[in-house]
Amino acid sequence: MQPLAERLRPTTLDGYIGQQHLVGPGGVLRKMIETGRISSFILWGPPGVGKTTLAQIIAHKLETPFYTLSAVTSGVKDVREVIEKAKSNRFFSQNSPILFIDEIHRFSKSQQDSLLGAVEQGVVTLIGATTENPSFEVIRPLLSRCQLYVLKSLEKEDLLQLLQRALTTDVILRERLIEVKETTALLRYSGGDARKLLNILELVVESEGEGQPVVITDELVTNRLQQNPLAYDKEGEMHYDIISAFIKSIRGSDPDAAIYWLARMVEGGEDPAFIARRLVISASEDIGLANPNALLLANACFDTIMKIGWPEGRIPLAETTIYLATSPKSNSAYCAINDALELVRQTGNLPVPLHLRNAPTKLMKQLGYGENYKYAHDYPGNFVRQQFMPDALKAKQLWQPQLNAAEQKHKERMKSLWGELKKY
Repeated sequence: MQPLAERLRPTTLDGYIGQQHLVGPGGVLRKMIETGRISSFILWGPPGVGKTTLAQIIAHKLETPFYTLSAVTSGVKDVREVIEKAKSNRFFSQNSPILFIDEIHRFSKSQQDSLLGAVEQGVVTLIGATTENPSFEVIRPLLSRCQLYVLKSLEKEDLLQLLQRALTTDVILRERLIEVKETTALLRYSGGDARKLLNILELVVESEGEGQPVVITDELVTNRLQQNPLAYDKEGEMHYDIISAFIKSIRGSDPDAAIYWLARMVEGGEDPAFIARRLVISASEDIGLANPNALLLANACFDTIMKIGWPEGRIPLAETTIYLATSPKSNSAYCAINDALELVRQTGNLPVPLHLRNAPTKLMKQLGYGENYKYAHDYPGNFVRQQFMPDALKAKQLWQPQLNAAEQKHKERMKSLWGELKKY
């Protein structure tokens, strides 16, 4: 018998739960499917949100050949074989055959290169699925030929709808006497993952014995999961929980906790590049200007991991983890860019002041482009006061220095340069 998650996998968009921004009325993927013409795209989102299901629904709706490759088990030879099959089937279908690649972020550069020609020529329509940021994992030429759609974790309402569907439509569960008294634990442990929710439901029901009534409570769900601990899953909920605990331990300046969570990931077989990338992000987001060397060390750690791999890679990871955890912390740069982005969204495309504009032509010079611009290096201390923000924002200040030695030094320099013009 198939697992519950497979038995409930929908075959039409009407049965698909979640991702309404993509498949709901007016959604870009729904429009694409309804027109019968799709272009290559990559689905990026956490596990259990319907990436594979969506690809299968599209293939079923368009009635086109559908090939699947897993980046974990497939090599360049497998890719080429599928492309040859697609070429032979191309004559019998108006639409290009669909090639679905699960976990495309695990494809090597050579594997991704082998796809380029087929995607460019329309031999296949590529649908990739990934839990990792494609900007880091997919080669630029391939990424530029694909649209990118972001899938979200399922909301509470989505999960409750799925739970109700499972209890009322599944051929096995609808024959059982099941009462759902509480759903908090079910929702918490599923973490927005439809497959996890159904796996937990199936585990709880089966643990009560065949033919026995089942009353689902938070206590029952918690007890059953504790008796059946979920192994570390590099694509599952614990993957995200542990990396979250790891980063928060670094942010909280607890090197002991940080190195513990690092060990959990190393022992669980986590991808070292995934850990190293998170260290680079942490160095920028949480340590920032309080200790700029943190970003240099994190980048060096990433480069080292790429060169030496496992098992020695655990050593630079540990060194960087402890260094970041014990460093002073500042998120002033992180806050500044977020505030700046919000300001841009609110104010739109404000004109660049004339004196800051480039003037490569005579007409532009006549129009005043670049006029009265003061070249900083022509003045004492390589600084002169002038306006750099748009006129409507000339008094706006976005960077707020925090209370650490490095930023206080920057603050004093800015105060000495700008005086009362900027309130640092």
